[in-house]
Amino acid sequence: MISIALDGPAGAGKSTVAKGAAKALGFIYVDTGALYRTVGLKFMREGYDTNLDCDIDAILKTIEVDIKFIDGTQHVFLNGEDVSEAIRTPEASMMASAVSAKPPVRAFLLEMQRKLARENNVLMDGRDIGTVVLPNATLKFFVTASVEERATRRYKELKEKGMDVNYEDIYSDIETRDYNDSHREIAPLKPAEDSIMFDTTGNTLQESIDNLIKAIKERIN
Repeated sequence: MISIALDGPAGAGKSTVAKGAAKALGFIYVDTGALYRTVGLKFMREGYDTNLDCDIDAILKTIEVDIKFIDGTQHVFLNGEDVSEAIRTPEASMMASAVSAKPPVRAFLLEMQRKLARENNVLMDGRDIGTVVLPNATLKFFVTASVEERATRRYKELKEKGMDVNYEDIYSDIETRDYNDSHREIAPLKPAEDSIMFDTTGNTLQESIDNLIKAIKERIN
């Protein structure tokens, strides 16, 4: 099986670009961030904030996360409920960063991610795919873009969904999440030594998808 790892900070375009490339290549696209958002959503619904002042192991025992591919699109389920839309809020994003720093949560989701890669040709994106989840991936990319570009993309995305959001708040959230993700003790966000750097700043979505497909085909054919 071929496994392609895409890591990078929030809003760099990993998910959208990976989804487009996977479809063109006939691979399964796995959005691991959605798994952490799903776990985070459960903690939010239990009334906890990003301090996670609770018995994490006890709550994890009440969580069942499942992935299903419907018409080629990944859907995530929390205890049987499709939460694919519910996890796409700024609050869920910040909670995902908080829970992903907790070793029990990472261990809880690690085997699920590796099993998907063992059984399918995958294009998997996240924060530590090339360094921790799939250290022996066929190819590794580190996807990035400027903070300004990432904030603008996120602002437009949320406004198109009808959400009342503020650009400055989104910019601040991205900076905070970058710092938290890159400074956590467990699996900090950083390029794997053998990662290929992939900057999407200034590119249209289609240009980024085409560039990624080209880079992959050059290396696996």
